[in-house]
Amino acid sequence: MATQAMQAPMELTISPRLAKNIRRNVKERIIELILMLAALTAVATTFAIVGVLLYESVSFFKTVSVVEFFTATEWTPLFEDAHYGIMPLVSGTLTTSAIALAVAVPIGTITAIFLSEFASHKARETVKPILELLVGVPTVVFGYFALFFVTPLLQSVYPELPSFNMLSAGIVMGVMIIPYIASLSEDAMRAVPMSMREGSYAMGATRFQTAIKVVAPAATSGIVAAYILAVSRAVGETMVVAVAAGQQPTLTFNPLEGAATITAYIVQVAMGDLPHGSIGYQSIFAAGLVLMVMTLSFNIIGHWIRKKYREHY
Repeated sequence: MATQAMQAPMELTISPRLAKNIRRNVKERIIELILMLAALTAVATTFAIVGVLLYESVSFFKTVSVVEFFTATEWTPLFEDAHYGIMPLVSGTLTTSAIALAVAVPIGTITAIFLSEFASHKARETVKPILELLVGVPTVVFGYFALFFVTPLLQSVYPELPSFNMLSAGIVMGVMIIPYIASLSEDAMRAVPMSMREGSYAMGATRFQTAIKVVAPAATSGIVAAYILAVSRAVGETMVVAVAAGQQPTLTFNPLEGAATITAYIVQVAMGDLPHGSIGYQSIFAAGLVLMVMTLSFNIIGHWIRKKYREHY
């Protein structure tokens, strides 16, 4: 009997607690795998976009000189006498973005300081949702608002102002990106420890002095991040400039004139009937590559500034 018992296979028993831990570890591994796949999907999408831009742009630059592309002052790739100087589109993009930032940065920052340091809880809960409501408004609505309301308003001051101009488009773009600056900057300011405010009050500083000289500098990293997001949003805006600024590529930095931006040109060509693979169609990828490099440059500068101030404070 003893020999038969020794020859029988030993049964492996697992306690309920160990089985529960094993199931939990398997679930966690599956969740980690799903999260990793999601992250890799975002990275792969980014590389795919860059790859498409580079591939089509290389084909474009086999026909068009890189020197001409970055130095010529005429952009008429859809005309019979084609010219491929990107500078008129770059000037329009930079001008409208600069106007938008001139409107959004001071208003957004002041709004953030008010919401963070001066507004009551009831006022904050009322104003902030209204600001964030602007984000949900379709950009084409902002475009027609600029064309049919802001432009006539400006024409009452400047009668010679054309119907399509960069000034009205830039102002409305600035109004559109105010919520980005105000909301993110306010979150950064509210993250500043209360001990810093209390120390400032103990030294005899007023509420305004504390907000300007203590809280805002301590939240500089987050505020700069909000500015960079606003810059990227302004540079990449499409419908407002396409509707209100015009689609005539002109090398000018005068906001009282009409001009085309990079995004407006991409929309113009994408909605046309140019055959795929033609030089005119490939030009939108070269323009898109320039736009991506501009946005990437702003983000790199913003990252450097955030890192510098984070180390300082």
